[in-house]
Amino acid sequence: MAIEAVVFDWGGTLSVFADVEMEDMWRLAARHLAPERQEEVCAALVAVEAASFARIPVDQVSGTLASLLATASAELELDVTDAVLEEAATHHLDSWTPHVQHEPDAGPVLAELRDRGLRLGLLSNTHWPRAFHEHFLERDGLAEHLHVRCYTSEMARTKPHPDAFRTVLDQLGGVDPSRVVFVGDRPYDDVHGAMSLGMRGVLMAGRPVPPYPVEPEAVIDRLTELLPLVEKW
Repeated sequence: MAIEAVVFDWGGTLSVFADVEMEDMWRLAARHLAPERQEEVCAALVAVEAASFARIPVDQVSGTLASLLATASAELELDVTDAVLEEAATHHLDSWTPHVQHEPDAGPVLAELRDRGLRLGLLSNTHWPRAFHEHFLERDGLAEHLHVRCYTSEMARTKPHPDAFRTVLDQLGGVDPSRVVFVGDRPYDDVHGAMSLGMRGVLMAGRPVPPYPVEPEAVIDRLTELLPLVEKW
């Protein structure tokens, strides 16, 4: 069957992997809220965020920024919500997260795939609201190439749960999973999840992510390596 669509993960796939990108945000919010407790508040926010992602292999229940902030507030006995939202409203996101950059090949590869007539999608495990991701995609000229952009902060489930993948497939027009390539850097969340639903899973190699015993359809080191694979399939 000919390929009709390609769906990408965001962090570590279209964007350059950066472990510290969210800590920048938390540190600014902590400084805004309680300068004398900056390190404590920042560490608590980092830990709550990490715990949220650690739940993915357990239950694939999605989280939101609001739920994360509520958890941190309860643990610290200090309301951090207003500080984070005020920082987000008053400071430019590029100042918050100087580490967020996209792969140099992302734009040209997306443009080439779209020119070939393929439908393109994005599916990201995230608790951050849509506006956060859209800002960086628009800044770097990627949003215009992606027909649909799906974030698990707007869903009940995260990858690798089938419901997360069905959401992006439905938004792409109900395309048959066997006609879709999914590209991601996580063997469990991305490759295993996509292939379990019948999609072709392509692994972006070399990222410091947890291993998982799954055999991808292909392994690539750069996004440009995807183009001949899609042509072949």
